[in-house]
Formats: sequence, C-alpha cells, structure tokens
Amino acid sequence: MDMIDPFGRTISYLRVSVTDRCDFRCTYCMAEDMAFLPKKDLLSLEELDRLCTVFIEKGVRKLRLTGGEPLVRKNIMHLVRQISRHLESGALEELTLTTNGSQLSRFAAELADCGVKRINVSLDTLDPEKFRQITRWGNLDKVMDGIDAAQAAGLKVKLNAVALKDFNDAELPEMLRWAHGRGMELTVIETMPMGEIDADRTDQYLPLSLLRAALERQFTLTDIPYKTGGPARYVHVAETGGRLGFITPMTHNFCESCNRVRLTCTGTLYMCLGQEDAADLRAPLRASEGNELVADAIDEAIGRKPKGHDFIIDRRTNRPSVSRHMSVTGG
Repeated sequence: MDMIDPFGRTISYLRVSVTDRCDFRCTYCMAEDMAFLPKKDLLSLEELDRLCTVFIEKGVRKLRLTGGEPLVRKNIMHLVRQISRHLESGALEELTLTTNGSQLSRFAAELADCGVKRINVSLDTLDPEKFRQITRWGNLDKVMDGIDAAQAAGLKVKLNAVALKDFNDAELPEMLRWAHGRGMELTVIETMPMGEIDADRTDQYLPLSLLRAALERQFTLTDIPYKTGGPARYVHVAETGGRLGFITPMTHNFCESCNRVRLTCTGTLYMCLGQEDAADLRAPLRASEGNELVADAIDEAIGRKPKGHDFIIDRRTNRPSVSRHMSVTGG
C-alpha cells in the first residue's frame, strides 16, 4: 500500500541519515565544536536495514543515504549491500547517497558494485583555501580524488553547492563550466536556518533569484521539466550543454510536491525538514520481532505530515527555524 499524506501526496522517497557525525565542519551547517549523539543512541546497521525494508514494503521507491557524512559510519558498506537486495528484487528503483567526497576514493568502486548508479557530492568552491575555510577541516585534493574515483567506477556525479553571498557567488560560473566539462550536473542550494552555528545566516544568505539573474548575463538558461525525484528545478545551459538545478527552500518552497520523509540514525522520523514534529520509530521497532508496530507508527506519522515548512532568514529572526542541525536529518 502506498503512503499518502493528508494533502494527497504519495510518499515514495526516504532519506536516511546514518550518522550525525562528519569529518568536515562546514560553517553554514554546524558549529566547529559540535556535540554529537552518543554511539549508544544510534540504531544498529541491522535495525536501519529493517526500518528501510519496512518503508520499501510501504511504497518507497527511492532511498538516499545521508549524514553527517554517511561514509564515516563504521561498516557502512554492509548496510549499502544489504539494502541493495531490494534493487535486485525490483522493489527499490534507486539507492543513492549524498557525500562530501572525502571517503569516495575508498568506497566508490564498491558503491557501484552494490548497484548505486549516481551520487551527490557537496562542493561549494574549487579554491583550496576557500574550501578549507568553508569546511574548516576539509582537504580539496582528497575530494577531487574521490570524484575521480567515482567517475572511474561509472558513478554519475552531481555536485551540490550552497550559494553563499560574498563567498562563492562570483565563482559559480566557473564551477558550472568545470562541472559540465566533466559531464557532471551542478545544483545550487539556498542556505537554510537549521541549528545554531558560529555565523550569521543573514550574512550568508543569497536568494537564488539573484544568482540566476547574474548567471543569465553569461549563460542562456532555459527551464526544462527534468526531475530526479527531489526538489530541484532544472534549466538547460546552452553554452555548456549541461543541466543546472536550483533548490530554493527560502524564495520559492517546493512543499506542494513533497514526496519525502527523513529518518535519523536514532530512528526518529521527520515528516518535514523544516518542522520539529517527529515520530519515534525506535521504540516500536525494538518492541517486537515483527514489523506491525513500526508499520502502524509510520502510518500514524505520515498522517501528520504538514503542508510545508516555515523557514525564515532575516534580521528580525535571529534564531534558527528549527533547533536541530542539518547534519541530524541529512538535508
């Protein structure tokens, strides 16, 4: 039975944050001195597989692994290989992940072997010094090696860049040419007010309407109906022949077509990225060897999925819209 929310939207896309930990500390995502969840609070890989399986049985067709950084979770490839059985059976149409690229050179070939066809790599700049500045701990060369390994393994790579005012906005045309020159798509994303960070998000926030206007002084952008199942709206770039995506949770939210829910590594289900309401799936999961209790809990939660989020970034709103960091729910 498909999962239908109160607004008639079919929920077919599950994002699973397998860890809140990350080997970067991106300034728009988290504070440098982060307090992460105790390991004892995390679901085991077997429990994550069991929950994912219940969602697939209930109609999920696309599953994305996120973090934090998913590839820093110990034995993560065991979970990927377990979930991949649903690709082989045809129950799951796509298994993919979002990564910062730091561990890709280790895992790209095995990901491809498990049936992963494409991945998203978060990359906000091609300048090594600026990359170190924005990630605090990251090494651009290591990410570039990871992208090389992913493409060598046959994985289709899409780059995600958070558009940050006075940081990378002037660089995005160069990134676009570079990505398309290597056969990769690029999606730009507005920063979102999630969790306390060390920066002022009003200083970082760049409406993508302004970015698009700036890009159109150099490129011919044509809206196209292309969809990947996520929230991006795409344009064709005549000068490069590639696609460019825009994810605009602030200036033009995409809630009316939302088909997604998010599961955290503690078994908490968030029906909306921008709302605090959540459902505990860990307790019913552990209360029975069968899956009836957890299936009922999922149904109850989907019945509470809100129409949309209430993200605000302005000088009058100096608190984040939700207290949890992006790394908890995986973006």
